[in-house]
Formats: sequence, structure tokens, C-alpha cells
Amino acid sequence: MQTKPWDTIIVGGGPAGLSAALVLGRCCRNVLICDAGRPRNWAAERMHGFLTRDDIAPSEFRASALKELERYDNVKLWSGEVTDVAHEPNGAFRVLLDDDRWDVTRKLLIATGVRDQLPDLPRIEEFWGKSVHQCPYCDGWELRGAPIAVYGKRSRGVEMARAMTAWTSDIALCTDGPAGLKATDQEHLARNGIALIEDRIVELSGQNGQLDAVLFKGGRRLPRRALFFDTPCISHTGIARKLGCQLTKKGGIRCGRYEATTVPGVFVAGNIIKDVQLAIVAAAEGTRAAFGINRSLTREDYERRATGVRPVEHPPVADPDVARRRPAAQGSA
Repeated sequence: MQTKPWDTIIVGGGPAGLSAALVLGRCCRNVLICDAGRPRNWAAERMHGFLTRDDIAPSEFRASALKELERYDNVKLWSGEVTDVAHEPNGAFRVLLDDDRWDVTRKLLIATGVRDQLPDLPRIEEFWGKSVHQCPYCDGWELRGAPIAVYGKRSRGVEMARAMTAWTSDIALCTDGPAGLKATDQEHLARNGIALIEDRIVELSGQNGQLDAVLFKGGRRLPRRALFFDTPCISHTGIARKLGCQLTKKGGIRCGRYEATTVPGVFVAGNIIKDVQLAIVAAAEGTRAAFGINRSLTREDYERRATGVRPVEHPPVADPDVARRRPAAQGSA
């Protein structure tokens, strides 16, 4: 444990957390990144849609980011898990690392992300990240024009099938049982040339991670090159809940200006917000959060030196029922 509080502890070392660390490091802030090493894209072979880094391996992206951060001796990495958090009377936070080490921080950035729930289909783990995907924006280009299976229940399945029409016209929506769709949804699928298959799926077929067919009860075999699914993902919101952060209807953490949460001093970035879930967007949200954090720290220190008062500055959250600090001037640090 260091002798004085960190300016910021970042929980999560994905694109959001690492981007925030870079910006805060360049703002001369003492930063601790806590990362348990379980990224959402652990199974993915390549990252896409990140300008200057398109088609990079996720492990290579992380290694490059950490190498860049080594330049800043005020940014440290802790390879472990945050197991508890608590408020301090002065507005700071105590953070428990998984070796029973308590550290104190003035600001906390939660960038813990989400975890995908794989559909309960035999052999799906063999294909996950190679020919079974969750995000068409990440992997659709490589499968443009290919025969694609979509797995999803009810409206989620329809929405994923509709999304895939940007990349291919050979789509089969597989619902693994009754689809539960309205007649209008079924009609619209048919008009878009999307086959609806409600038979039970018994297995995904293929070798070495490459899907070649979906097998159904009754013996039907549907040749496919890939499967995209839409199932609910699990947000890692334990720390946010413990601190009292409000959640959205989607299960993400409610945030406002500069990714500030409803708890003063706590910010959020990345997929845990449950907005556009792309790596480059997560990195941008991390940058915005870092701007907000540095802005708050700068204002607090300025006022303390000027008046002797120790305020807690926090950007407003657009919710009339949430207590907030006074908003600051637009665009200033």
C-alpha cells in the first residue's frame, strides 16, 4: 500500500481502462490499473474496427498498450482482482485487492466490462471466437456473402437476423424450438429471404474451430460457415452496486457527462455501460472518463489551495432524482 492515495484506481484493463490510464498518466496523475486478466474477447483471434489496429490479435493489442504505458512511471499495473470497495469519510474510496491489500484512491473508474453467455448448444465452445461470433461489426466482413446461421430467441433473434442482412443474404434464423414470433415478424423474415428453422439443434458440426453445419433433431443438416448469436450478456456490476451506483433498464451502469456515475467520484467506461459495444468505442469512453476525472481532480485541488476547503467535484448525471454537484463550465479543465 502506498503512503498517499492514488489519484485514480482503474478496475479493468481492457481498451477502456488502458485508454483512461494513458490519458490520466499524461495528466501527471498517479494511477493504478487493476486487471484480473479475463477479457471479454479472450476467445477471439483478431480485433476489428479499431483504426490503425484493424485485424490485430487482442493479446498483441494489450501487449502494445502496456508497453506504451511503461513510459509513465506514475501508472502502475496490478495483475489481480478487486474484491471489495468502501467509501471513505472524506469522499475517497478504499479498494481491497485480492491479496488482502487495501489501497485508497480519490477517484474510481469501473471498466470491468461484460461476459457473454454462450448458447447451450453442443460443441459451441470449440467454435467460439473462430466461426461462432457475437458481434457482426467485429466479424461480419470476413463472412460477407457467406451462408450464416443466426441463433436467438424471439425479438433478439429477429434483430440479429436483420442486422446480418448488411453482410449477407444467405441467413437462417435457428431458434432451437418454437420461435415465439408474431405473424408479421415471420412474414418480414420471409420477405427478406431469411429462413426460419424452429427444429431443435442437436449439434454444431465442424473441425478445428471451423463450423460447417448445424445439425437438427430429425436428421436435417444445414451447411453454414458461421453462426452469430444474440443472448443476454452478464455485466460485472458488483463493485458499482456495492457503491450504490444506479443501473439502467438494460442492466448497465447509469452515467452522464464524462461517463460520471450517480455516485460522486465514481466513473465508468466500456461495455459495462451497455451502449455500443465495440473496442474503439470503449477506448473513447475511457478517454472521456479520464478527461472528467482529471477535470474533477484539478478543480478540487485548485479550490483547496484557494480556500482550504476540500470539495468533491463531480459532473452531473441527467436524472432529476439524483443528487449532483454543481455543473462546471463547458470544455474547461
